[in-house]
Amino acid sequence: MGLPEWSAATWIAVVLSAFCVGISKTGVPGLGSVAVPLMAMAMPAKVSVGALLPILIIGDIFAVAWYRRHAVWSHLVRLIPWAVVGIVAGFAVMGRISDKRLKLWIGFIVLALSLLRAAKADQADDSRLPASVSFAAFMGILAGFTTMLANAAGPIMVLYLLAMRLPKEGFLGTAAWYFLLMNCFKVPFSVRLGILDGPAALAAVVCAPAVAAGAICGAAAARRMSDRFFASTAHALAAAAALYLVVSALRQPG
Repeated sequence: MGLPEWSAATWIAVVLSAFCVGISKTGVPGLGSVAVPLMAMAMPAKVSVGALLPILIIGDIFAVAWYRRHAVWSHLVRLIPWAVVGIVAGFAVMGRISDKRLKLWIGFIVLALSLLRAAKADQADDSRLPASVSFAAFMGILAGFTTMLANAAGPIMVLYLLAMRLPKEGFLGTAAWYFLLMNCFKVPFSVRLGILDGPAALAAVVCAPAVAAGAICGAAAARRMSDRFFASTAHALAAAAALYLVVSALRQPG
């Protein structure tokens, strides 16, 4: 078993993606969404989903190492069972839904949630929706479904955790444990689908220094950001990623 036989351009895209993943995991959530289109431009879409997964797991390990004590487990307990349902559903329909339709669904849903959050930003009481079981169920299933099909749960989880009004460290700690658990849970499904193999995992190990460099940069950036600026940045990047998905899908033939 050796490294994948990728071109130099593909390797550059993969390393850049790994660096973006590192930054997003420890300091600038939403920037990880850049890694998804970068990988998809460098290789076939389904191949990119499998190749990115072990890189994401390495990034999750760094994030847990930095923020493990800040996780709010009550949110994880509420969300993870629904995310598992979403992952299983994503596995069941993998290959039966077009990239274009999936991108449109994700993009429109995240944009709608972004507009909803912006509309409620100036209201004194917007706690009922985030506290509801139905909200957690909807967001958990959607995040699980999209992460299985396209590693695209980042914007959804950003919006959910922002709705929980967690402080910066709590946000990052909760996200770190959530994504580590869910990405590891996805591994056997990805292997079964044939989109994750030994060479892809070995490539992720080679890219680990890039992930580490990004993680260090992200942690340094997080220390310098106020909670308010952190939330605004995360929200803006999530909305931008969703808009990118919609535009790219509309330009895609078929």
